[in-house]
Amino acid sequence: MYKQIIIARKDLHMSPGKLSAQVSHGSMSFLSCFIQNNTDINGHVDGQMDKGVLDNWINEAFTKCVLQAKNKNHLLKAKTMAEELGMEEGKDVLIVFDDLSKHAVAYRTLSLLLRRAPGREAYPGDIFYLHSRLLERACKLAPEYGGGSITALPIIETQAGDISAYIPTNVISITDGQIFLIGDYFNAGQRPAVDSGLSVSRVGSSAQIKAMKQVSKSLKIELANYRENLSFAQFGSDLDNETKRILTHGAIVMEALKQKNWAPMDMFDEIIQLFAVNRGFLDDLSLEEVSPFLADLLRYVKGSCPEILESLNKEKAFSKETEKALSNAIETFKKNRKN
Repeated sequence: MYKQIIIARKDLHMSPGKLSAQVSHGSMSFLSCFIQNNTDINGHVDGQMDKGVLDNWINEAFTKCVLQAKNKNHLLKAKTMAEELGMEEGKDVLIVFDDLSKHAVAYRTLSLLLRRAPGREAYPGDIFYLHSRLLERACKLAPEYGGGSITALPIIETQAGDISAYIPTNVISITDGQIFLIGDYFNAGQRPAVDSGLSVSRVGSSAQIKAMKQVSKSLKIELANYRENLSFAQFGSDLDNETKRILTHGAIVMEALKQKNWAPMDMFDEIIQLFAVNRGFLDDLSLEEVSPFLADLLRYVKGSCPEILESLNKEKAFSKETEKALSNAIETFKKNRKN
């Protein structure tokens, strides 16, 4: 069970991220809720059909023209369907609430029409309780009750990127973490446009295997140093060697983190790529070469060094032997690729 909020500006397109999360759950049951226009819904369903997961899917879709009263209640209806059709049948269900901002606006509209006392930003005082009651139903049942679970993925739209508004702060306090998408990264071509500084997880690395911790533990610090030095570099061209190294490595990391739409990656593929990036094997490449290099590297490791993946899959961690074998494999691959 997990509750992870996605926060983004209204003009950032989050559908690929939602679909990637749902596709990556494989054969599990999915449930998705929308308050979008018909074009968005049709496009999303087409994406589900392309990925072959529509059999595991329930769409609880409402358009903007639906009455506010139905908008207010449809998230609760969808959560009940997830519980009765999925979790209570022993299935693991992912439910996407797209989005709680519109749900809060619908509830505010009804409350004001009923002349209830408005609170902060004119929302009624019990909007926090309503969202809390909805999200806290994401849980995992004990084996004697079927062992099913619900993972909730609520989405919040911000106004001009203001994360401190009433609804975002409410839902952040309820969930186990947040993924904050930033417009500047999106416009610069960074997809997904995740701000690693404002994105946090209260679960932390507890949900990761040891191998992933070993290759990603310094990632957030490296990105923070990169962005700090990048803003500093804009005011002067005379940079020392260490600053240049940080900027070069940070740009490579950002490029490596780019992901195509609706293309979830295998965890061990991610580990191999992050290992190569973290150890600086890509720092002498141009940004245009990063993506092809990583794709070719995965094919090489799977084809020529399958014992590395077998060891990682078995031990779930890097031993000294596995670490050395992977480093040697990457060095050999680089030499062969240049020739």
